[in-house]
Amino acid sequence: MADGSSPRSPEPDDLEDNTIRITPREGTSLQDILSSLFSAQSAGGLQGSTGQGGGSAMRLSGITLQDLARLMSVGTPARVGNRVIIQQDDDEEDDGNYIDEDDDDYSHAVHGSQCGDFGRVGVKHRTRGNNLNISRGVLNQFSRPVPVPNREDTLSNLVPNTNGTTVATYDANMYTAQFSDDSSFYYTCSQDFKLHVFDMRAPPTPEHMHGPSLPFGNRRSRYDTSLTTRMPVRKVIQGHPGRWTITDANLSPDNERLIYSSIAPTVYMTSTAPDGNTAQIPIPFADPVSRSSSFFGYGESFGIWSCRFSADGNEVVAGGSGKIFVYDLLANKRTVKISAHADDVNSCCWADATSGNVLVSASDDTFLKVWDRRSLGASRKPSGVLVGHTEGITYVSAKGDGRYIISNGKDQAVRLWDLRKMRSSAEFEEVRRENRDYGISNFDYRYPHYPKPKYKAHPKDCSVMTYRGHSVLRTLIRCHFSPAETTGAQYIYSGSADGRVHIWSLDGRIVQVLDRSKTLPATFPASGPEPESTSGSTFNICVRDVSWHSKEPVIMSAGWESSRGGTVIARHEYKGLSKMPGALEDWVGKKRQEASENNNVRRSARLQASARRQGQYRVPGQFDSEDVDDEDF
Repeated sequence: MADGSSPRSPEPDDLEDNTIRITPREGTSLQDILSSLFSAQSAGGLQGSTGQGGGSAMRLSGITLQDLARLMSVGTPARVGNRVIIQQDDDEEDDGNYIDEDDDDYSHAVHGSQCGDFGRVGVKHRTRGNNLNISRGVLNQFSRPVPVPNREDTLSNLVPNTNGTTVATYDANMYTAQFSDDSSFYYTCSQDFKLHVFDMRAPPTPEHMHGPSLPFGNRRSRYDTSLTTRMPVRKVIQGHPGRWTITDANLSPDNERLIYSSIAPTVYMTSTAPDGNTAQIPIPFADPVSRSSSFFGYGESFGIWSCRFSADGNEVVAGGSGKIFVYDLLANKRTVKISAHADDVNSCCWADATSGNVLVSASDDTFLKVWDRRSLGASRKPSGVLVGHTEGITYVSAKGDGRYIISNGKDQAVRLWDLRKMRSSAEFEEVRRENRDYGISNFDYRYPHYPKPKYKAHPKDCSVMTYRGHSVLRTLIRCHFSPAETTGAQYIYSGSADGRVHIWSLDGRIVQVLDRSKTLPATFPASGPEPESTSGSTFNICVRDVSWHSKEPVIMSAGWESSRGGTVIARHEYKGLSKMPGALEDWVGKKRQEASENNNVRRSARLQASARRQGQYRVPGQFDSEDVDDEDF
């Protein structure tokens, strides 16, 4: 039994042959062991040997105090008199083991986008904090780290690669079609001022699986006869009539509220609960007009084109006729109004998903402007301006880290921006004083033709990367970052007026192009094998909005059909070799090869006759009870 006394100092016998023997016992601490070791080091280079009686001998020749402490990964050593004190590093408590990115077994999972600050470089795996294991720390220094599978690494390279299968059709053009942040909902807004919310967590019910007079898998929704779908409908909302169409809609982070704009000064908010509640709360962005004014009853005349909830769901940012606004839902008042642009603000967003202080607005005047709410009281000038597009901007989307955003432009380009490289307000004043248009004169994006431009970018272009190949015509085509949870936001994707979905890697590579003209009808299962492609549809399809599932390699695209009008929603999945056409060896050729290889194999007459009868109907490798010969028993 331990006597509770402190460990003894090394005796001369222990230093025989320049070795020190340490016999583990109760009460022995790491500091005591290290003190004994380095006290004995003064005797010269210590050599290792095997002790007797259960003890252990260690060589310490050439090993310093710092080397040994670093070997055991316990902290920073310090000598106090004859004792060694190990000071715990603060950042060691929470730091776990890093996967070696140079490891050959791991490098295959990190080859997506290695392109600077905005590329994902790996995943940090943490161990349980405040649970240091000295023995494990020593052993890990001499062992090769075992790669730990990670969801992000697995899904980051699973990019949807199919042309899609129809999952819904609607009789009006849909302007927004997006997953919620957690992908539990899918919501749309359309030109007939209706909003649809689909519950993506609910399993298909019989009413969504069959229809007496419609193809298998589709039926008219009992909520809306204009909708034919196989997805569970959670709620159909009849929006407040506005001007022309509902231009934008956004779901709150808690999935309980939905806001939408319709080119009017008022944005409306409604509930997504399927309880029959159809109340719609107005969010007015216009200045109030007093009763004494001659304009009482009319108010300001401008239109809101874009609206977004903040990350906490307590504020709404909106952009419209040259202005951007922020409305505080808790205080029930407008808190920010800025005359931001010289033309319509087509899109706006929050740059940071957490703080809610930085706003970005995109306009038909070809510029994106960055606004910091913390400095708006002193000056109404933007914190910076992003210059590069030569035509109007249709959409802006933020990565959510407060640094990177992308924008889609009518100059047929998606541009990636770093907010740290934006032009200052002084530099922008010089650009504005120049008063020169670098776009195409009299160009109208609503017509399906874009003349060859004289300038591909503004001379003061400050974008990081430019992506081309898609068509931004007919409508305000949208673009987005891929989900950060599964892909590390290493891809950019956009709809296109040519009926395709374009997916780029952040480093500029074209990863996938999905052709909506070859989308399969609803009679095909979305997750089933994709048959050999045909010549494709003769319909002219315009893909306005696209959304990537945050947890699965699935994309939903909403395409307008110009021939009959209306929208077709397609589901694009990632499918491996077993479901892609032409990717596997033809099984008929394989059967012939196997037959030629088995000509010399002895088989019973009954098995040979059975093979001749069923050879043209059986897939190689398929089990059949007749394959068991009686001679085997």
